[in-house]
Amino acid sequence: MTLDWADLLGALALLLVFEGLLPFANPAGMKRALGRVLALGDRELRVGGLLTMLAGLALLFLIRS
Repeated sequence: MTLDWADLLGALALLLVFEGLLPFANPAGMKRALGRVLALGDRELRVGGLLTMLAGLALLFLIRS
């Protein structure tokens, strides 16, 4: 099983679409959410990032296997 450049670029395109959904649909909610993120400490932000990466890797493993 090999990763094609088209797969990687397609995944990046989907990421950009999902990243743009919240600010487009609810700009005020996005501002509130970013304010809450700014209030988090470094440790909480790192743990959240780690959990997000692990969830993404698990999902990718399930999809590709």
